[in-house]
Formats: sequence, C-alpha cells, structure tokens
Amino acid sequence: MADLDSVLGCLDLNLDRSVERLQDLLRIPSISTDPAYAADCRRCAEWLAGDLEAIGFQVRVADSAGHPMVIAHHDGAGPGAPHVLFYGHYDVQPVDPVSEWESDPFDPQVKAMPDGTRRITGRGSADDKGQLMTFVEAARAYIAETGSLPCRVTIFLEGEEESGSPSLLPFMDAHRDELTADVALVCDTNMWDRDTPAISAGLRGLVGEEVTIRCADKDLHSGYFGGAAANPIRILSRIVADLHDGDGRVTLPGFYDGVEELPADVRETWANLGFDDAAFLAQAGLSVPAGEKGRSVLEQTWSRPTAEANGITGGYTGKGFKTVIAAEASAKISFRLVFKQDPAKIRESFRQFVRERLPADATAEFHPHGGSPAIQLPFDSPWLGAAREALSAEWPKPAVMIGMGGSIPVVGEFKKRLGMESLLIGFGLGDDRIHSPNEKYELTSFAKGQRSWARVLDALGRKGR
Repeated sequence: MADLDSVLGCLDLNLDRSVERLQDLLRIPSISTDPAYAADCRRCAEWLAGDLEAIGFQVRVADSAGHPMVIAHHDGAGPGAPHVLFYGHYDVQPVDPVSEWESDPFDPQVKAMPDGTRRITGRGSADDKGQLMTFVEAARAYIAETGSLPCRVTIFLEGEEESGSPSLLPFMDAHRDELTADVALVCDTNMWDRDTPAISAGLRGLVGEEVTIRCADKDLHSGYFGGAAANPIRILSRIVADLHDGDGRVTLPGFYDGVEELPADVRETWANLGFDDAAFLAQAGLSVPAGEKGRSVLEQTWSRPTAEANGITGGYTGKGFKTVIAAEASAKISFRLVFKQDPAKIRESFRQFVRERLPADATAEFHPHGGSPAIQLPFDSPWLGAAREALSAEWPKPAVMIGMGGSIPVVGEFKKRLGMESLLIGFGLGDDRIHSPNEKYELTSFAKGQRSWARVLDALGRKGR
C-alpha cells in the first residue's frame, strides 16, 4: 500500500504537467476519416510512441493497411503478475461545423466554469485522447515511483476507430500472440454520474438486416390494379408489425434462446441507482416505456434483446401525391442481442419469419448489415471484483456495474479472436459532447481517472499473485 500511496502522490504533484502533455496531444488533428489528415494521424501515433518509450516501454509504430498502430510492452513486476492489454484509439472525429465551436477545436484550453469546476476542451479531449492518457499517466507515475508496474502491460492504440476500424481485424489476426493477455482494459466509456464510477459489464450485440419485398414487375396504377394486385408495402408493413406481440416481446422463433435473467443482486443494484425512467424518456419527448411489459427502462436498454425497424421505404415519397402501387418495398431492421444469443441464428430466424408470411406473387431479398454477439463479463469475475473495489476506493460513491445498450465491436473481437474478457472502465460524462462541437473532458475525470488506473493496476497485480 505504501507504493500505491507514493504513486498517487506523484500523480497529484504532477497533474499540471500531465494536462500539458494532453494538450500537446490534442493539438494534433488526427482525423482518421479524412485522407488530408493522414500525415497528422501518423504524427499522433509517433508522439504517443515517443512518450511511452520515454517512460520505459518497448514501443513500435506498426504499419497497417490504413493508419498506423502503436504497440507498447512493459514486463512489469515479474513472474506471477497478470498480463493486461490496454486498448484505446488516438484518432478523432471531424470537427464540422467549425462555426459552432466556442474556441479552436485543436487549440485545447483549460476553462474554469461558474460552478468552480474546470474542464479541458478540444476535439478528442474525452474521445479518446483524454481517456487513454489517464492510463499512460498512471503507468508513468508507477514506473517513476517504483521502477516497474504491478502487472505485465501491453498497450494497443489504433488510429481508425472513428472511421470503422477497417485495418483492426487483419492486424489483430496477424499479431494474435503479441496482443493476447489475461484481460483487456478499455477506457472509452462513461461514469454513472460525476461521483460514481462504473464498469460496463455487458454490451449488447447487433444483427442488421435489410429486406426488400417485390411483387409486380413495375409500379402499377392504383385505379387499374388496386384490389387485385399484391401490394409490397402492405405485405412488408404486416411483417414488421408481426415482429412484436401485445406485451412488447419479439415473436421470432428461438429469439430468446440464451437470454438469461439478471442475478438478483445486480437487479437490486440497478434499482438503487436512482435512475428516473420518466426523465429519461422525457428528454426524447416520450412518456411511456414501449418495450417488454414488466421490465424497467434500464433492463430494456441494458439486458434485454430488441427488434427495431430503422427505416422503411416504398412507392412514391416525393412532394404531392401519386396513386401508385409500388413494385417493391424495403425495410432496415436491427436486432440488439444479449448474453448468449447467436447472431447467425437470429438472422436466419428473421429470414424464415419473412418467407413464411409472403403471399403468392411476392418474393423477398435480404442484405446483411453486420452482426456481432453480445459481450457479458461474468458477474463473479475476479477481474471485475478487483477493479470494482479499486474504483470504489477512489471516488465518493462505490463503483457500480452497468450495461450498455450499444455495441463496441473491438470488445467482441477481443473475446472472439483473442479469448479475452474486457473490463470497460471510463471516466467520461454524458455531457462531454463527444462527436459534437465543444467537446470537453472534466479535469476531475482526468485527474481521478489517473488515480483510478493506478489503483486498478495495483489491485489486478495483487489479484494475480
């Protein structure tokens, strides 16, 4: 504990310098999706590599089919210590519309707010440069104070997360042995609130499908053919409506295979979070939960699977009116998956569901739009328990385990390709405006995030011995 105390003291003493380093990193416009910034993406990767090398990591900037990766290794405290892989990304979103920024997005500032808090502004401050630097700063202080790290650490930073990570999977496959560890650490998520750290223990998976129903070989006059001709819009609308029953449950055969109930203690924890269902819906102009009856909003968005129509088209959609029976109609449907649901089985079940509802003269064509399984860290995982205790020691309120309604594909790939569970620990806040003008990262998030990672590394190191 004495070593940890000295590390925490070092972080506090050097906070101003760590903010300056983050600002230097934020000044590099590493926009991955725009080819005009390719040189800046490489410059950002090289900046990070140089910083990690300076604190004692063995580092290289590794070329990929797109922007470079940064791979860094530190042997840590020696035999018996666990091996952790820290993942982050150094690329950022475009800054448009520039006119809505209060200051230059690549001229980061530390701004004092009327309530006394301070925030670091600039593109990438929260997503993900500020977050990844919390881990780097924790490692810097640990090495400075103790000469080593409590765990064997590999740091893996990519430069294409904001543009779909097209080079990530081939790179992971080609460097599987180098990247495989006991557990992955991902810092690209939020806290529950300003005082309550969170570990995201579950991510919903995703299946995307586009279906096109065709009937006649051309659009038809609704006066000449109305009543006699099959109408693909009506057929498709009925199929989409049939996806749910009156209680909000999805009706695909086998859809709930692998869906488990929450453990009682997790359900109780979520119930005690103080989440306001009505306020959550009100911010979108809604008032009544529309999912499965008898489930809270948190259950519906974190731990239950869904089927949603994301778009439907057919016939004439321009201005005015046209009396036409369309030859075809299309819908885009997404399924959010949980626990052990099989994306391939869900996709095939949906296609069969559609085929069984096609009348004479109607055909269906399907186009897949990606699919990934859900990720669920075992609730009794020793990694989870150690991290939760470490975070609870740092923040005013104990850490909570939460779910995430969305998907972070790299986490699924760590499990699928490298066989690793992931701890998703981030220090962002819901109002950090990531992907939007005036992105910011609270100074408290940056400072206590560093201290939190020092505690987590210490706890994981002791857990592995």
